[in-house]
Amino acid sequence: MKPKYKRILLKLSGESLAGEGKHGIDFDTVSAFCRPIKKLVDEGVEVGIVVGGGNFWRGRSSGDMDRTRADHMGMLATTINALGVADSLEQLGVDVRVQTAISMRQVAEPYIRNRAIRHLEKGRVVIFGCGTGNPFFSTDTAAALRAAEIEAEIILKATLVDGVYSADPNTDPDAIRYSRLSFQEVLEKDLKVMDSTAAAICKDNNIELLVFSILDPDNIFTSVCDTTIGTLVTN
Repeated sequence: MKPKYKRILLKLSGESLAGEGKHGIDFDTVSAFCRPIKKLVDEGVEVGIVVGGGNFWRGRSSGDMDRTRADHMGMLATTINALGVADSLEQLGVDVRVQTAISMRQVAEPYIRNRAIRHLEKGRVVIFGCGTGNPFFSTDTAAALRAAEIEAEIILKATLVDGVYSADPNTDPDAIRYSRLSFQEVLEKDLKVMDSTAAAICKDNNIELLVFSILDPDNIFTSVCDTTIGTLVTN
């Protein structure tokens, strides 16, 4: 199989990095994700990655804590994950740069759009931490924003299900799986693909979105070659 896209943005949830442990980072799981990423790089695909932080911190479940402070803690959690993924990729011989939306120069580069694009052009994987750098925005929105900024052709959203359904397939046996959707349908039907802000950014900037299962890590490579393995969302 040959890749259909030259530049992609991969969205990895924090929960997926925890493996069966459900908390923290399981490096065997992360390594399994990194092998197909290396394969993409070897094929000449330029890869940006946005990571979530839910394996360490979920701000929305923090009770009476100030939302802004809770979201800042979540941003720090994404940085831990970004560094973990970077280490696993480097062990496979992949050249990686971590850029964060909140400055922490001792551990990562600050996010600079032109520098990120230059890294991609040189074949380096760029991992974006700290979401957008602002509270009240999800890492899905960060993925859509970074994809627009680096001019990625598609966002690959790796999930625990094999696409987008009309309802939760784990609780509703009648849930219907969609093979293709428009962003307008996602917004009108309130499908839980990504938050509405992220969907609107993709819609307005004509960025494709593929939602697929990461239970088979090789799908990370396959998804760049065959969009039928999940649900493709376009304009």
